Amino acid sequence: MAKQQRVLEAVQNYGKRLFGFIRSRVQSDEDAEDILQDVWYQLSAVVDLEPIGQLSSWLYRVSRNRIVDKQRKQKPQSLDDLAYENEDGEMSYPEALLADDANPETEMERAYFREQLFAALNELPQKQRDVFVWNELEDMTLQQIADRTGDNLKTIISRKRYAVAHLRGWLQNLYEEN
Repeated sequence: MAKQQRVLEAVQNYGKRLFGFIRSRVQSDEDAEDILQDVWYQLSAVVDLEPIGQLSSWLYRVSRNRIVDKQRKQKPQSLDDLAYENEDGEMSYPEALLADDANPETEMERAYFREQLFAALNELPQKQRDVFVWNELEDMTLQQIADRTGDNLKTIISRKRYAVAHLRGWLQNLYEEN
């Protein structure tokens, strides 16, 4: 089968689902269309499509990478967004995000991880992101979060579970990239 025919079939078979996947992770239809166009361009630029075993997996991986690239280009999330007020009324930050090592390589890795973590957190729905940040970074208990939001504890547990599952997948992808 000719390369051009395989690309056309990929567009027909995966176009709508891929657009939906991308759209659910970006802020606008225009961003999703731009990313999808980049994915199709990258597919058409591949010299030999035969080594691509699972075309759908390849398309989704390229899409995910393009989404991350787009998020990197956007204004990074501020650490102030994760600040919280301590018992003394002063603004505090989670220590893990601010730990200081003298090793420049470690600091670069930590900065990259932070950037990627914020990108992954931004992919989450707001309520899941809030539960994860409050529980993991601000050390609130799940019951305290339920009391704060007025939601059922089981709902809070479910939101945390979905957030953790998403971040585990993200960490696996990050590990595989490096």
